[in-house]
Amino acid sequence: MDWLSRNLSRLWWATRYSLSGLRTAWRHEQAFRQEAAVLIVLAPAALWLGKNGVERTLLVGSWLIVIIVELINTAIESAIDRIGPERHELAGRAKDLGSAGVFCAIALAVIVWILVLFG
Repeated sequence: MDWLSRNLSRLWWATRYSLSGLRTAWRHEQAFRQEAAVLIVLAPAALWLGKNGVERTLLVGSWLIVIIVELINTAIESAIDRIGPERHELAGRAKDLGSAGVFCAIALAVIVWILVLFG
């Protein structure tokens, strides 16, 4: 029973930290709010337009990947900003790479939607 209570406690706290991260992203990151708004529109559309479970999963999941990469990008930017305000080539590179990751995730989502709906 001790093992179960420790793991349930760990799960409880991990869930709280994750929800806190989502609230923080919502409060402080305009890009996250915009991408979440797109998800709110696309998720019902995906459920309606997808012909089967696989298509629905691809449509919704492709945009969830955008949300995930945006959260990781925000974490990178926050860590870089924490180090200091001065410009540094590596800090700029890290931020650019995170942004490129978001761009690639959006491109993936667009490609998935086009292929599922018109392919």
